[in-house]
Amino acid sequence: MFYSRHIFFCTNSRDDGRASCEDHGARRLRDYAKARVKELGLAGRGGIRVNIAGCLGRCGQGPVIVVYPEGVWYSYRDERDLDEIIEEHLVGGRVVERLKI
Repeated sequence: MFYSRHIFFCTNSRDDGRASCEDHGARRLRDYAKARVKELGLAGRGGIRVNIAGCLGRCGQGPVIVVYPEGVWYSYRDERDLDEIIEEHLVGGRVVERLKI
């Protein structure tokens, strides 16, 4: 397996008044998560890949991410939520129930 896990960030932005993940700073928070994964030495082959996915279709619950291969969806608000997802799910293999959607 090239990567053990992928985390996809919806970074969709709409200009028609409908909710979008970028309304909540999704790109900035994705950049934070990517840097944090690298800082922890988790990035790269055999590790974790942090990706931008565009619209994932759940912006109304956003911002949202999905973690594969498990297919677990999360809504998050800030860096602390992302740190918890990284530490608990990506490193520890435990789903963060309070953030799961």
